[in-house]
Amino acid sequence: MRNDLDLPLLLTLGLGVFAGALDLGVLSPALPKIAENFGVATGDTAWLFTLYLLVTVASIAIAATLADRYGRRSVYVACVATFAAGSLLAIFAPDYPVLLLARAIQALGAGGIFPVATAAIGDVVPENRRGAALGMVAATWGLAAIVGPSFGGVVTHFISWRWIFALNIPLAAIVIRLAFRYVPTLAPHRRGPLDVFGLATLCFGLLALMYGVTATRWPIAILGAIVLVGFVFVQRSAENPIVPPSLVAAPQIAKTYALELIIGVLEGSLFFIPTVLVGAQGLSLVAAGFIAALGALVFVAVIPFAGRALDRIGSRDVLLGGALCAEAGLAIFAVGFGSIWLSLLAIVVAGVGFGALLGAPTRYIVTNATTQATRGTAIGLLSQALIVGQILGGSLAGGIMNAAHSTDEGYRNAYLAFAACALIALGITASLADRTKERRAALPQE
Repeated sequence: MRNDLDLPLLLTLGLGVFAGALDLGVLSPALPKIAENFGVATGDTAWLFTLYLLVTVASIAIAATLADRYGRRSVYVACVATFAAGSLLAIFAPDYPVLLLARAIQALGAGGIFPVATAAIGDVVPENRRGAALGMVAATWGLAAIVGPSFGGVVTHFISWRWIFALNIPLAAIVIRLAFRYVPTLAPHRRGPLDVFGLATLCFGLLALMYGVTATRWPIAILGAIVLVGFVFVQRSAENPIVPPSLVAAPQIAKTYALELIIGVLEGSLFFIPTVLVGAQGLSLVAAGFIAALGALVFVAVIPFAGRALDRIGSRDVLLGGALCAEAGLAIFAVGFGSIWLSLLAIVVAGVGFGALLGAPTRYIVTNATTQATRGTAIGLLSQALIVGQILGGSLAGGIMNAAHSTDEGYRNAYLAFAACALIALGITASLADRTKERRAALPQE
């Protein structure tokens, strides 16, 4: 293990995470042009995001499992190369089905980048500096969320929507070159054949559950949930399980997965802020976008500080502060979205909370509580929990808004529900181990 922060390694991993995260937001401003170009309904372009999320859920499981068996570098490079190949196909897509295929290929690569990068940090960065390292890499993910929509809008307006994917190609080439030099080749090399049936069952269950939720086809969602329950029982008797039962046996890790799911639900609250500001205050889309961007800027600014705080005060206290701020900000927004000043206050306070909740803290817990042999899988499950939560959060808000008697009542009820979820997160966080117990329970490197 190296004795301090490895800046070239963090740069390599951070650039990869930035490239993968950039494609989540860069496409938003281009949707009308894509619909016009291919003659599809604007509503159908939502599949460019939905398909991306669905394949990402499956690709996380595949990449995390392979990284635990064959090493971080080879899988990381393969993920980045796959993402670049999908980007190249998107640039030259002749029709809409091919563009959807390109997005699926992008997601197949992007899904593994963040979990594998986090696992690599857990392998080589000492425990007392791990929080700072995770915070630095997570900050690039937050930066991509800010840069993406602006970059996509400028390129689409002045050149063509096709070239919003062009930046991915040189970025991927740089990351691959750096990865061969700085990402470690070490691999846990878990023995025994790969549990192909278990991996296929996990991917099918996740895909069915997420497709059922996003398309509101509940029989398919229920089928996915049943398959996942069956997967849990099958893994208990599997000789080489994809998800070792020991990962969820420890209370600290089990609580962290539950917390990550709730954090994903809370993240859904961010998507509706511009809509609420336009509907309740009559702001223009531009003004509402700038106000929402303020929250994102606060969020990104807090992430590195939260990462460094992990090394000093531990994950529980950082998460407690984040949950408290998220709870306060969402509650203020729920009752004050009709006032511009209360809205600004709420967005800043919630932004501080999300900066402390997202990115580093939960991954800090998992990397400290797992060995190299299971770390990639454990972090992959964490990423999947976040995505499942995001989709559930969006569905929750949409359902509550549609069921309300008036628009303002729908907004208020939705954000009161998000505030209630933040309260649940606060309760889970309070039950986590404190810094002393966390340090004592940290597993030694293998």
